[in-house]
Amino acid sequence: MTSRFPHDFRLLIADDDAGFRETVQEILTPRFETIAVESGEAAIDVVRHSPVHLILTDEHMPAMGGVETVSIVRSIKADLPCILITGDLTEDLRRRAELIRFYAVLEKPPNPKRLLQTVENALIETYSASA
Repeated sequence: MTSRFPHDFRLLIADDDAGFRETVQEILTPRFETIAVESGEAAIDVVRHSPVHLILTDEHMPAMGGVETVSIVRSIKADLPCILITGDLTEDLRRRAELIRFYAVLEKPPNPKRLLQTVENALIETYSASA
């Protein structure tokens, strides 16, 4: 599925690595509006105050990792699709991500085509009924 999305969808990227945030933005920006933040706390703040349609988050960030961030986000916006991107995927992390209902877990660095496809699928599955 290579559906073209308008910039109506706003994606939030949370990762403490500035270079990785920029890379993910470069992959996604031609199709989507993106907001990039460097921490889980900042991601929660964005979700509280701005419309966001999907979150991509790293697990390993100072103070608050991606799983903890999304568990708090779920109390604000329960059905927000979330994708975990990590360089340290373990079975325990995958299980915790499933419990919190991450749409997908991708390993760093994600293949750009797979990243785009995963984001598009999450948006289609989450928002096509309301489109």
